[in-house]
Amino acid sequence: MSDSAQQMRAAESAARVPDVVVITGMSGSGRTQALHVFEDMGYFCIDNLPPRLLLQLADLVGINSGVGRHLAVTCDLRSMGLFDEFSDSIRQLRAHELTVCVLFLDTEDEILRRRYDENRRRHPLAEPGESVASAIARERIQLAHVRESADLVIDTSHLRTSTLRTRLRRTFSELTDQQLMDVSVFSFGFKHGMPVEADLMIDVRFLPNPFYDPTMRTLTGNDRLVSDFVLNNPTTEKFLEAWYRLLDVAMPGYVAEGKSHLSIAVGCTGGQHRSVAIASATAAYLEKSGYHVTLSHRDLALANVRTS
Repeated sequence: MSDSAQQMRAAESAARVPDVVVITGMSGSGRTQALHVFEDMGYFCIDNLPPRLLLQLADLVGINSGVGRHLAVTCDLRSMGLFDEFSDSIRQLRAHELTVCVLFLDTEDEILRRRYDENRRRHPLAEPGESVASAIARERIQLAHVRESADLVIDTSHLRTSTLRTRLRRTFSELTDQQLMDVSVFSFGFKHGMPVEADLMIDVRFLPNPFYDPTMRTLTGNDRLVSDFVLNNPTTEKFLEAWYRLLDVAMPGYVAEGKSHLSIAVGCTGGQHRSVAIASATAAYLEKSGYHVTLSHRDLALANVRTS
C-alpha cells in the first residue's frame, strides 16, 4: 500500500471511529475479551460502568478535548434499575457532540449454556435453584430493547477469539492492520543466551564476520563501516532478498490472526556486528511496509566497543 493510500485510509478511519464505545450484551458472549481488544488499541477502558457515569467519565479523561483519545466501557444492564439510565446516558453523550457506538455482543442460547456448563460457572442472573437455561432466557428478554437499539450487533456464537479481535480492530481503530500489531525487532548474541520471548528468530552467524578485521573489531553494526561490510556482501544480499520474501508472507498471516505483538530476534555470535546490522535493516524494511516497529539491541552493552 502506498504512503498516500495509507494516509487516506487513516483519515477515513479517524472520521468513523467513535469517541465512546459502549459494550453490552449477553453474559458469556465475550464482553470482557472485547474490552481487552479496545485496551490494546489504546482506548481508555472501564469495565462494568454504571451508565449514569458515562458523560462524567468522558469529561474526566478528556474525550471531547480534541486530543484524539477514545473511551470504551462495558455496561451491565441486568440489575440496579439501569435500563432507563442507559438510554438517557447515550442521549446525553450525543447532546454534548460526542460520537457514540453501542456494541451488543450476542451468542446463541445453547452455546451460552454449554459455556457455563464447561466452566462450571453460575450464571450471574440466576436465582437460587434456577437453571442456567432459565436465567439465559430471562436475561435475553431484559436485553431485547437494548439489542434492538444497538448500533452494531456481533454474534460471537461461532467466532474464534482472534476473529472477533480482528473485526473489532478493523472497525474501531484509526490505524491500519499493520500498525495495529506492535513489532519488536532486536539483535542478540548466542554466547549470551537464546531469547525465549522471540516469535521469529534468525541466525546470521553464516555471514562474514567483521570481528576478524582489526579496524572493525571494536565497532558495532550501527557504525557505517561495519554496516556497509555486512549489508553489501553478496551473501548478505541474497539472504536479505529471501528474508524479506519470508517476512512478506509471514507478517500478513500474523496480522490476519489478530496478533497484537510480534517479536523478531536476529542473532550472531556476540550480538555486536552482524545481528545489529541485519536487525536494523529488518526494522527499516518493516517500517517501510507500514508496521509499527521498535528496534533494540539486547547485548550491545556487553560488547567490547570503542568509546572514543
